[in-house]
Amino acid sequence: MSAKSDLGVRTATGLLLIVAALFLIDIGGGTGAPGIIAVVGPWAFRLVTAILAAIMLIEWNGIHKLPSAWNAVAAIALVVLLPLLAEWLFPVASIADVLTSSGFRPALLGCALLAGVGLLLGLAARRSALGVGFVYIAIPAFALLVLEWGWERLTFWVMITTWTTDIGAYFAGRAIGGPKLAPRISPNKTWAGLLGGMAGAAVIGWIAAHFLRIDGIFLLLGAPMAALAQAGDLFESWIKRRAGMKDSGSILPGHGGLLDRLDGLLPVLVATLALLMAGYWVP
Repeated sequence: MSAKSDLGVRTATGLLLIVAALFLIDIGGGTGAPGIIAVVGPWAFRLVTAILAAIMLIEWNGIHKLPSAWNAVAAIALVVLLPLLAEWLFPVASIADVLTSSGFRPALLGCALLAGVGLLLGLAARRSALGVGFVYIAIPAFALLVLEWGWERLTFWVMITTWTTDIGAYFAGRAIGGPKLAPRISPNKTWAGLLGGMAGAAVIGWIAAHFLRIDGIFLLLGAPMAALAQAGDLFESWIKRRAGMKDSGSILPGHGGLLDRLDGLLPVLVATLALLMAGYWVP
């Protein structure tokens, strides 16, 4: 595929993902008023998140060539556990604008339970990669559900910042080139791409924070979150490189697998929830 056609496919796929996110996320604030675009309820968001997490886990297990039976068990467990755990700890009927410090104890409990399930799966299958993959994907997915429960605007900011990182890195890397960032892990990534992604995320993240009425430390976190997203991207590239694979799958034209597209989002979600739990922003 030529660079021009590859760019067109990547752009079209990225736009579809953005439209889907706008459709699912209520950025009206959780007050009962409708969001700007979201017209579906929180249960739809939870179910879609669980299904996407299961697809990523299947791709992870495919990279590690895990038995199909355990692959299915882990994916089904994820689809079932994520919505049920979210409803148990953060009921849809009690959606609120703000979580108090006591509200974070359920978040910690949810993460601990998911980590425990991952450990049990790894031990039962005698494959550590299965347990690691479950935790690697389940905890960020749960963090996303927690954010959507109480901070819809911040959820959207996280996605905007992460996608801006990808776009800025892609165009800066192609336009400037220069020294490679990690040639043994991801030969196409450059330092120019990293800095371009961080610059773009810093600007767009600041603008988006103002537009979405997010103040405090998150106004300045675009660039650090971009660096974290790039680290997540490199981690997945390292995993694929060890397995001798280029893409985690082929579900997204121009992007490869779903894990290829969302690898940078995973650590950003966890870091965002951790910052909230540390009290760095209360709307």
